[in-house]
Amino acid sequence: MVKLRNEKLKENSRKLRKDMTEEERKLWHCFLKTCEIKFYRQRVFENYIADFYCPSAHLIIEVDGIQHFEDEGAAKDEKRDAYFYNLGITVLRFSNLQINKEFQTVKDTIYTYINKFKN
Repeated sequence: MVKLRNEKLKENSRKLRKDMTEEERKLWHCFLKTCEIKFYRQRVFENYIADFYCPSAHLIIEVDGIQHFEDEGAAKDEKRDAYFYNLGITVLRFSNLQINKEFQTVKDTIYTYINKFKN
């Protein structure tokens, strides 16, 4: 059984919910918050905090800033994605630029994925 809660990260996840980036805020308030399938913000999984998590679709959505495209950030993301994959969770990543310039496409991509899990 995987321990999804990490008390050390719990406080940090609360802070991240209050201090979401502009792009995370847009995705949350303009789509995920009112989506017909439940999403959670800043969910703790052992040593990681996922931006958005939908348990019924086994889906994590990450909103990536510029640091994720640097070598170190990309390597950390690869390790992190492998961890989630081993839990049976799919990770969809969107850049801040995609959220800002291609929001409808981002929503369509998420909706297409979660539509497979709606009852």
